[in-house]
Amino acid sequence: ALGLVLGHPFDTVKVRLQTQNTYRGIVDCTVKTYRHESVGGRLLWASGSRALPSPPAKALPPSKADGVLGFFKGMSFPIASIAVVNSVLFGVYSNSLLALTATSHQERRAQPPSYADVFIAGCTGGFVQAYFLAPFDLIKVRLQNQTEPRAQPGSPPPRYRGPVHCAASILRAEGPRGLFRGAWALTLRDTPTLGIYFLTYEWLCREYTPKGHQPSSATVLVAGGLAGITSWVTATPLDVIKSRMQMDGLQRRAYQGLLDCVVSSARQEGLGVFFRGLAINSARAFPVNAITFLSYEYLLHAWG
Repeated sequence: ALGLVLGHPFDTVKVRLQTQNTYRGIVDCTVKTYRHESVGGRLLWASGSRALPSPPAKALPPSKADGVLGFFKGMSFPIASIAVVNSVLFGVYSNSLLALTATSHQERRAQPPSYADVFIAGCTGGFVQAYFLAPFDLIKVRLQNQTEPRAQPGSPPPRYRGPVHCAASILRAEGPRGLFRGAWALTLRDTPTLGIYFLTYEWLCREYTPKGHQPSSATVLVAGGLAGITSWVTATPLDVIKSRMQMDGLQRRAYQGLLDCVVSSARQEGLGVFFRGLAINSARAFPVNAITFLSYEYLLHAWG
Protein backbone atom coordinates (compact mmCIF):
# COMPACT_ATOMS: atom_id res chain seq x y z
CA ALA A 1 0.00 0.00 0.00
CA LEU A 2 2.88 2.36 0.78
CA GLY A 3 4.44 1.58 -2.59
CA LEU A 4 1.11 2.24 -4.29
CA VAL A 5 0.75 5.68 -2.68
CA LEU A 6 4.29 6.61 -3.68
CA GLY A 7 3.82 5.36 -7.24
CA HIS A 8 0.25 6.49 -8.02
CA PRO A 9 1.10 10.03 -9.27
CA PHE A 10 3.54 8.49 -11.75
CA ASP A 11 0.86 6.00 -12.79
CA THR A 12 -1.67 8.77 -13.43
CA VAL A 13 0.74 10.58 -15.75
CA LYS A 14 1.56 7.29 -17.48
CA VAL A 15 -2.09 6.41 -18.11
CA ARG A 16 -2.83 9.85 -19.56
CA LEU A 17 0.17 9.73 -21.87
CA GLN A 18 -0.96 6.33 -23.15
CA THR A 19 -4.61 7.21 -23.75
CA GLN A 20 -4.64 10.92 -24.64
CA ASN A 21 -2.88 12.84 -27.40
CA THR A 22 -3.06 16.27 -25.74
CA TYR A 23 0.32 16.10 -23.99
CA ARG A 24 3.78 16.61 -25.47
CA GLY A 25 5.51 14.47 -22.86
CA ILE A 26 5.93 13.70 -19.17
CA VAL A 27 6.74 17.26 -18.10
CA ASP A 28 3.89 18.78 -20.12
CA CYS A 29 1.38 16.27 -18.69
CA THR A 30 2.63 16.85 -15.13
CA VAL A 31 2.46 20.65 -15.42
CA LYS A 32 -1.00 20.68 -17.03
CA THR A 33 -2.39 18.27 -14.43
CA TYR A 34 -0.98 20.36 -11.59
CA ARG A 35 -2.26 23.66 -13.00
CA HIS A 36 -5.67 22.54 -14.21
CA GLU A 37 -6.89 20.13 -11.56
CA SER A 38 -6.56 22.14 -8.39
CA VAL A 39 -9.39 22.44 -5.93
CA GLY A 40 -9.33 26.28 -5.85
CA GLY A 41 -12.50 28.31 -5.70
CA ARG A 42 -15.75 27.48 -3.96
CA LEU A 43 -16.69 23.87 -3.36
CA LEU A 44 -19.83 22.36 -4.83
CA TRP A 45 -22.01 20.69 -2.26
CA ALA A 46 -23.15 17.35 -3.59
CA SER A 47 -26.20 15.41 -2.54
CA GLY A 48 -26.85 12.09 -4.27
CA SER A 49 -26.67 12.58 -8.02
CA ARG A 50 -27.67 16.22 -7.85
CA ALA A 51 -25.16 19.03 -7.44
CA LEU A 52 -26.32 21.92 -5.27
CA PRO A 53 -24.90 25.44 -5.57
CA SER A 54 -22.44 26.38 -2.89
CA PRO A 55 -23.23 29.11 -0.39
CA PRO A 56 -22.00 32.58 -1.38
CA ALA A 57 -18.34 32.85 -0.65
CA LYS A 58 -15.26 34.47 -2.01
CA ALA A 59 -13.29 32.21 -4.34
CA LEU A 60 -10.15 30.87 -2.75
CA PRO A 61 -6.87 30.74 -4.67
CA PRO A 62 -5.63 27.20 -5.26
CA SER A 63 -2.91 26.06 -2.90
CA LYS A 64 0.08 23.92 -3.81
CA ALA A 65 -1.54 20.98 -2.01
CA ASP A 66 -4.68 21.46 -4.11
CA GLY A 67 -2.72 21.18 -7.33
CA VAL A 68 -1.30 17.81 -6.28
CA LEU A 69 -4.70 16.15 -5.80
CA GLY A 70 -5.24 15.55 -9.53
CA PHE A 71 -2.36 13.05 -9.49
CA PHE A 72 -4.17 10.85 -6.95
CA LYS A 73 -7.40 10.33 -8.90
CA GLY A 74 -8.55 6.74 -8.85
CA MET A 75 -6.28 5.69 -5.98
CA SER A 76 -8.91 4.59 -3.46
CA PHE A 77 -9.90 1.39 -5.29
CA PRO A 78 -6.29 0.20 -5.77
CA ILE A 79 -5.62 0.94 -2.09
CA ALA A 80 -8.69 -1.11 -1.12
CA SER A 81 -7.72 -3.99 -3.41
CA ILE A 82 -3.93 -4.05 -3.05
CA ALA A 83 -3.98 -6.64 -0.25
CA VAL A 84 -6.17 -9.01 -2.27
CA VAL A 85 -4.30 -8.55 -5.57
CA ASN A 86 -0.82 -8.92 -4.08
CA SER A 87 -1.92 -11.85 -1.92
CA VAL A 88 -3.20 -13.61 -5.04
CA LEU A 89 -0.02 -12.88 -7.01
CA PHE A 90 2.55 -13.82 -4.37
CA GLY A 91 0.39 -16.61 -2.93
CA VAL A 92 -0.12 -18.32 -6.30
CA TYR A 93 3.56 -17.82 -7.15
CA SER A 94 4.80 -19.34 -3.88
CA ASN A 95 2.36 -22.25 -3.96
CA SER A 96 3.03 -22.96 -7.66
CA LEU A 97 6.75 -23.05 -6.90
CA LEU A 98 6.06 -25.37 -3.96
CA ALA A 99 4.06 -27.69 -6.22
CA LEU A 100 6.79 -27.67 -8.89
CA THR A 101 9.78 -28.17 -6.57
CA ALA A 102 8.37 -29.60 -3.30
CA THR A 103 10.62 -27.17 -1.36
CA SER A 104 9.34 -24.51 1.04
CA HIS A 105 10.39 -20.87 0.87
CA GLN A 106 12.81 -21.37 3.78
CA GLU A 107 14.53 -24.27 1.94
CA ARG A 108 14.88 -22.52 -1.41
CA ARG A 109 18.23 -20.87 -0.69
CA ALA A 110 19.79 -24.24 0.14
CA GLN A 111 17.95 -26.02 -2.70
CA PRO A 112 17.25 -23.29 -5.25
CA PRO A 113 14.53 -24.06 -7.81
CA SER A 114 15.39 -24.08 -11.49
CA TYR A 115 14.87 -20.83 -13.38
CA ALA A 116 12.28 -22.60 -15.54
CA ASP A 117 10.23 -23.40 -12.43
CA VAL A 118 10.51 -19.79 -11.23
CA PHE A 119 9.33 -18.49 -14.61
CA ILE A 120 6.39 -20.92 -14.81
CA ALA A 121 5.30 -20.10 -11.25
CA GLY A 122 5.53 -16.36 -12.00
CA CYS A 123 3.48 -16.75 -15.18
CA THR A 124 0.85 -18.70 -13.24
CA GLY A 125 0.65 -15.97 -10.61
CA GLY A 126 0.33 -13.29 -13.30
CA PHE A 127 -2.43 -15.17 -15.12
CA VAL A 128 -4.55 -15.68 -12.00
CA GLN A 129 -3.92 -12.17 -10.68
CA ALA A 130 -5.14 -10.54 -13.91
CA TYR A 131 -8.76 -11.58 -13.37
CA PHE A 132 -8.78 -10.30 -9.79
CA LEU A 133 -7.12 -7.07 -10.88
CA ALA A 134 -9.15 -6.32 -14.04
CA PRO A 135 -12.21 -4.54 -12.53
CA PHE A 136 -10.14 -2.50 -10.07
CA ASP A 137 -7.69 -1.49 -12.79
CA LEU A 138 -10.48 -0.49 -15.17
CA ILE A 139 -12.06 1.82 -12.59
CA LYS A 140 -8.66 3.29 -11.73
CA VAL A 141 -7.91 4.09 -15.38
CA ARG A 142 -11.36 5.62 -15.99
CA LEU A 143 -10.98 7.90 -12.95
CA GLN A 144 -7.40 8.83 -13.80
CA ASN A 145 -8.51 10.01 -17.23
CA GLN A 146 -10.98 12.52 -15.79
CA THR A 147 -9.18 15.81 -16.26
CA GLU A 148 -11.84 18.06 -14.71
CA PRO A 149 -10.73 20.06 -11.67
CA ARG A 150 -11.91 18.63 -8.38
CA ALA A 151 -14.16 21.64 -7.80
CA GLN A 152 -14.91 24.39 -10.30
CA PRO A 153 -17.89 26.74 -9.83
CA GLY A 154 -20.23 26.69 -12.81
CA SER A 155 -18.53 23.79 -14.57
CA PRO A 156 -20.37 20.53 -15.31
CA PRO A 157 -19.70 17.68 -12.87
CA PRO A 158 -17.32 14.91 -13.99
CA ARG A 159 -18.76 11.73 -15.48
CA TYR A 160 -17.82 9.71 -12.40
CA ARG A 161 -18.12 11.06 -8.86
CA GLY A 162 -15.94 8.34 -7.37
CA PRO A 163 -15.01 4.64 -7.66
CA VAL A 164 -18.38 3.28 -6.49
CA HIS A 165 -20.29 5.58 -8.84
CA CYS A 166 -17.87 4.62 -11.65
CA ALA A 167 -18.47 0.89 -11.06
CA ALA A 168 -22.26 1.39 -10.91
CA SER A 169 -22.21 3.48 -14.11
CA ILE A 170 -20.20 0.87 -16.00
CA LEU A 171 -22.52 -1.92 -14.83
CA ARG A 172 -25.57 0.09 -15.89
CA ALA A 173 -24.20 1.11 -19.29
CA GLU A 174 -22.10 -1.93 -20.26
CA GLY A 175 -23.26 -4.79 -18.03
CA PRO A 176 -21.00 -7.04 -15.90
CA ARG A 177 -18.73 -7.69 -18.89
CA GLY A 178 -17.98 -3.98 -18.98
CA LEU A 179 -16.00 -4.27 -15.75
CA PHE A 180 -13.65 -6.68 -17.56
CA ARG A 181 -13.01 -4.46 -20.58
CA GLY A 182 -9.33 -4.80 -21.46
CA ALA A 183 -8.96 -7.99 -19.38
CA TRP A 184 -7.45 -9.97 -22.25
CA ALA A 185 -4.79 -7.31 -22.80
CA LEU A 186 -4.14 -7.27 -19.05
CA THR A 187 -3.78 -11.07 -19.02
CA LEU A 188 -1.41 -11.03 -22.00
CA ARG A 189 0.57 -8.28 -20.28
CA ASP A 190 0.84 -9.90 -16.86
CA THR A 191 1.29 -13.60 -17.68
CA PRO A 192 4.76 -13.48 -19.28
CA THR A 193 5.77 -10.23 -17.61
CA LEU A 194 5.40 -11.55 -14.07
CA GLY A 195 7.31 -14.66 -15.06
CA ILE A 196 10.16 -12.35 -16.12
CA TYR A 197 9.64 -10.29 -12.95
CA PHE A 198 10.18 -13.18 -10.54
CA LEU A 199 12.91 -14.71 -12.73
CA THR A 200 14.92 -11.46 -12.71
CA TYR A 201 14.51 -11.09 -8.96
CA GLU A 202 15.56 -14.67 -8.26
CA TRP A 203 18.58 -14.45 -10.58
CA LEU A 204 19.86 -11.21 -9.05
CA CYS A 205 19.43 -12.53 -5.50
CA ARG A 206 21.43 -15.65 -6.33
CA GLU A 207 24.17 -13.69 -8.10
CA TYR A 208 24.82 -11.42 -5.12
CA THR A 209 24.18 -13.80 -2.21
CA PRO A 210 26.64 -16.48 -1.00
CA LYS A 211 25.29 -19.98 -1.60
CA GLY A 212 23.09 -21.24 1.20
CA HIS A 213 22.64 -17.79 2.74
CA GLN A 214 19.65 -15.49 2.80
CA PRO A 215 19.92 -12.34 0.66
CA SER A 216 20.58 -9.14 2.59
CA SER A 217 17.99 -6.36 2.76
CA ALA A 218 20.10 -4.27 0.37
CA THR A 219 20.22 -7.14 -2.12
CA VAL A 220 16.46 -7.66 -1.89
CA LEU A 221 15.81 -3.94 -2.43
CA VAL A 222 18.07 -3.68 -5.48
CA ALA A 223 16.92 -6.99 -6.97
CA GLY A 224 13.25 -6.09 -6.44
CA GLY A 225 13.70 -2.65 -7.97
CA LEU A 226 15.57 -3.95 -11.03
CA ALA A 227 13.03 -6.76 -11.46
CA GLY A 228 10.31 -4.11 -11.55
CA ILE A 229 12.10 -2.10 -14.22
CA THR A 230 12.82 -5.20 -16.34
CA SER A 231 9.21 -6.35 -16.19
CA TRP A 232 7.86 -2.92 -17.21
CA VAL A 233 10.21 -2.74 -20.21
CA THR A 234 8.54 -5.89 -21.52
CA ALA A 235 5.04 -4.95 -20.32
CA THR A 236 4.70 -1.39 -21.65
CA PRO A 237 3.49 -2.19 -25.21
CA LEU A 238 0.59 -4.30 -23.91
CA ASP A 239 0.05 -1.83 -21.08
CA VAL A 240 -0.66 0.85 -23.71
CA ILE A 241 -3.14 -1.44 -25.47
CA LYS A 242 -4.74 -2.39 -22.14
CA SER A 243 -5.30 1.24 -21.15
CA ARG A 244 -6.77 2.10 -24.56
CA MET A 245 -9.11 -0.87 -24.50
CA GLN A 246 -10.28 0.15 -21.02
CA MET A 247 -11.12 3.66 -22.22
CA ASP A 248 -12.76 2.41 -25.44
CA GLY A 249 -16.52 2.68 -25.41
CA LEU A 250 -16.65 5.64 -23.04
CA GLN A 251 -17.95 7.86 -25.84
CA ARG A 252 -18.06 5.47 -28.80
CA ARG A 253 -16.38 2.22 -29.75
CA ALA A 254 -13.12 2.99 -31.54
CA TYR A 255 -11.73 -0.57 -31.69
CA GLN A 256 -13.26 -3.86 -32.78
CA GLY A 257 -10.99 -5.80 -30.47
CA LEU A 258 -7.46 -6.15 -29.14
CA LEU A 259 -5.82 -6.80 -32.53
CA ASP A 260 -7.69 -3.89 -34.11
CA CYS A 261 -6.46 -1.64 -31.29
CA VAL A 262 -2.86 -2.70 -31.98
CA VAL A 263 -3.14 -2.14 -35.75
CA SER A 264 -5.07 1.15 -35.48
CA SER A 265 -2.69 2.59 -32.88
CA ALA A 266 0.39 1.69 -34.95
CA ARG A 267 -1.14 3.00 -38.18
CA GLN A 268 -2.24 6.33 -36.71
CA GLU A 269 0.63 7.08 -34.31
CA GLY A 270 3.56 4.89 -35.36
CA LEU A 271 5.32 2.13 -33.45
CA GLY A 272 6.55 4.60 -30.84
CA VAL A 273 3.05 4.69 -29.38
CA PHE A 274 3.65 1.27 -27.79
CA PHE A 275 6.41 2.70 -25.60
CA ARG A 276 4.52 5.66 -24.21
CA GLY A 277 4.95 5.83 -20.47
CA LEU A 278 8.04 3.58 -20.45
CA ALA A 279 10.30 6.16 -18.80
CA ILE A 280 7.85 7.03 -16.05
CA ASN A 281 6.93 3.34 -15.57
CA SER A 282 10.60 2.57 -15.00
CA ALA A 283 11.05 5.49 -12.59
CA ARG A 284 8.06 4.30 -10.57
CA ALA A 285 8.95 0.61 -10.74
CA PHE A 286 12.19 0.70 -8.78
CA PRO A 287 11.00 2.08 -5.40
CA VAL A 288 7.59 0.39 -5.55
CA ASN A 289 8.94 -3.10 -6.26
CA ALA A 290 11.93 -2.74 -3.97
CA ILE A 291 9.55 -2.11 -1.06
CA THR A 292 7.18 -4.87 -2.20
CA PHE A 293 9.87 -7.58 -2.29
CA LEU A 294 11.46 -6.50 0.98
CA SER A 295 8.04 -6.77 2.66
CA TYR A 296 7.40 -10.14 1.01
CA GLU A 297 10.71 -11.65 2.14
CA TYR A 298 10.46 -10.23 5.66
CA LEU A 299 6.90 -11.47 6.24
CA LEU A 300 7.60 -14.95 4.90
CA HIS A 301 10.60 -15.32 7.21
CA ALA A 302 8.77 -13.80 10.19
CA TRP A 303 5.71 -16.05 9.81
CA GLY A 304 7.17 -19.07 8.04
